[in-house]
Amino acid sequence: MSKSLIIIGCGPGGYATAEYAAKAGMTVTVFEKAEAGGTCLNRGCIPTKVYCHAAMLVLDNAKAGEWGLWQSAQPAIDFAKLHAHKDAVVGQLREGVETLMRQPGITLVRGAARLKDAHTVTCDGQDYTADNILIATGSHPVMPRVEGIDHSKVVDSTGLLALDKLPKHLIIIGAGVIGMEMASAFNAFGTEVTVVEFLKECLPMADSDLAKRLRKSLEKRGVKFYMQSAAKSVSDKNVTSPDAVALTFTQKGKDITVEGDLILAATGRGPNTEGLGLEELGIEYDRHGIKVDDNFETSVKGVYAIGDVNGRMQLAHAAEAQGRRVVDILLGCEKPVDVKLVPWAVFTVPELAGTGATLDALKADESLTEKPVETKSFYRANGKAVTMDATDGLVKVVSTPEGKLAGCHVLGAHAADLVQEVSAMISVGASVDDLKRVIHIHPTLQELL
Repeated sequence: MSKSLIIIGCGPGGYATAEYAAKAGMTVTVFEKAEAGGTCLNRGCIPTKVYCHAAMLVLDNAKAGEWGLWQSAQPAIDFAKLHAHKDAVVGQLREGVETLMRQPGITLVRGAARLKDAHTVTCDGQDYTADNILIATGSHPVMPRVEGIDHSKVVDSTGLLALDKLPKHLIIIGAGVIGMEMASAFNAFGTEVTVVEFLKECLPMADSDLAKRLRKSLEKRGVKFYMQSAAKSVSDKNVTSPDAVALTFTQKGKDITVEGDLILAATGRGPNTEGLGLEELGIEYDRHGIKVDDNFETSVKGVYAIGDVNGRMQLAHAAEAQGRRVVDILLGCEKPVDVKLVPWAVFTVPELAGTGATLDALKADESLTEKPVETKSFYRANGKAVTMDATDGLVKVVSTPEGKLAGCHVLGAHAADLVQEVSAMISVGASVDDLKRVIHIHPTLQELL
C-alpha cells in the first residue's frame, strides 16, 4: 500500500516535493491558498532575475557601443514593456507548475489548510487525511521598525516588482540579497539608487572581502551606500518636491536625510506560520520559524516543515532539497539527500556566489590543528574574461590543511556556474588535487578553477 502525504504550500519546496514523492509512488495532496509557484515564482526569484538579466543586457549594450559595434546612443528603456515581459515569464512558469500538479498521484486543492491533528488538515470545511503532513508555506517580507514606514511611498519587494514605471530615485533600506540585486538592476535601468545598511558590510553571509569588492563595484556604477546606518524615520514633510519622500537615518551619531520618490524596505523575511493551527497541535515555533530536527520533523511526530517556514535557509533550492530528504526518510531510503552543503548566488552585476566554508569560518574552527588554505585566481588573468571585458572578478578556493575542498567563493561574471562545479566536488569529498586533475575547456571562465 502506497504512503500518503499532505503538503501545505505550492512553492518550490511544496511542488518539487510533490513531484518527487509522486514519482516514488506516494499519493500527494497539495494545498495552496494563493498562486501555484509560491513567492519565489510569483514575487521573488523569477521576476527578480528577469530584471537582473535585463540589467546585464543594458550594461553589455553599453560595452558594445564602446567597442564600436554601433555608434548610436544608448537606447531608452521601455520599463512598462520590460514589466510586461516579466509578468509573461512568471505566467508561463506558473502554468508549468499547475500542469505538474495535475500529474498522476498529485491532487491540488485551492484553499487555506489548517492542521487538525498529526494526520489531518481542514480546508473550506472539509477534512483531508494522510500518513504524514509537510508544511511548506514559505515567508513574507518583514518591514523594519521605523517611524512612518507605512507611508504610501514605501514598498516591499512585492510592491517594487508590481511597479510598471521606473522611479527616478530609489532609496533601499537593507543591503542583503534583495537590496543588492535591486540596487544593481535599477541602477542599470537609469534610476538613482541609495542604499542604507545597518551593518558594516553588505551581504553578511558572504566572504567579507568579496562582499566589499561587490559594493565598491556598484559604487563605481553610481550606487550610493551608507553603511553602519540605522534607519530612523520616513516622512514627506519639508521635502523639496511634492512627489518626494525622505528617509532619515543615523550614522556615527549624526542624523542624515536623503530624498527620493520611492523607498524599498528590504530588511528580511518572516515565516508564514499564521493560521496553520500550530499552537493547538503543540508544534513549537517562534518568530524565526517552525522548530525542526535534522530530518525536518517538527515537535509533533509525523509533521514536517521545510523551506522558509523553518527559518534555516531562505533559498528555493534549499527548500527543494529539504523536501526530498523528508520523502527519502518517509520511504526508508538508506542514503537520504544530504542538505548540509547548499550553494547560493546573488545575481548582481557582477555576480557573487559561494558554497561551503569561508576562510574566516575555518580559521575559527578550533578543531583544526593546522591553518586552512585559500587559493585565489583573478579574472583579469583569464583569457575568456578579457574577451568579455569582464575582468572585475576574483575566485577563492578554500581547503582544509589535509587538502580537502571546503569552499569556493566567487565574485565575477557567471560566478554561480563556477561555484556549482566546486560544490558538486565538495559533496563527494573531493580534494584540491582532484580539482587540479579536471580538464577545463579553453577559453572558458572555468579555467579560473
